[in-house]
Amino acid sequence: MVILHEDREILVVVKPAGLLTVGTDRDKTRTAHYLLNDYVRKGDPKSRNRVYVVHRLDQDTSGVLLFAKSEEAKKFLQEHWASTDKVYLAIVHGHLTAKEGTISTSLVENAAQRVYSTPDAARGKLSTTEYRVLQEARGLSLVEIHLLTGRKHQIRVHFAEKGHPVVGDKKYGTGDTVSKRLALHARALTFVHPFNGRTLTFDTGMPEEFLRLIGK
Repeated sequence: MVILHEDREILVVVKPAGLLTVGTDRDKTRTAHYLLNDYVRKGDPKSRNRVYVVHRLDQDTSGVLLFAKSEEAKKFLQEHWASTDKVYLAIVHGHLTAKEGTISTSLVENAAQRVYSTPDAARGKLSTTEYRVLQEARGLSLVEIHLLTGRKHQIRVHFAEKGHPVVGDKKYGTGDTVSKRLALHARALTFVHPFNGRTLTFDTGMPEEFLRLIGK
């Protein structure tokens, strides 16, 4: 993981695709959370230093990931998460008819951990995705996304249900072999620092794999 910023209260990193944010029953150590806890403890298992999870990225999604270094910082960041600006890049199959727009549905998860839209607003959680097509090539579209809500698999489900699944999506896609990795990247994050009140922006640009897929 590349560390973009570190101070007494926060730690901002770039999570690679394939790395879990937090542990599961099957894998507790190969995670961003575990590795960064080890990093801030500097190899001392008795150290009280630790990082706190503010938000998560899917295992197969790369990009900016923010951790707090205190309970107070975590609480502040999560309370202000709705006003945090979250920008993603995705490469999706096909060319969207509307080159920009907003997708808004109620999302629900079934017993098989598959997320889908439901017409029953009482059952699902309102989920809103703003998007803008940046480039089209080779039957693919590069899309910039502003995530207005942060539901599980939100971007992947919204575009799959429009008939434009994210390239490399084994769960919601069509089994394509265009890319070995999921073409979804959390490009930028803008938020207010929990203690000095400054607005911070971290922008990672476009992954090299995306340039190869869509062309420069």
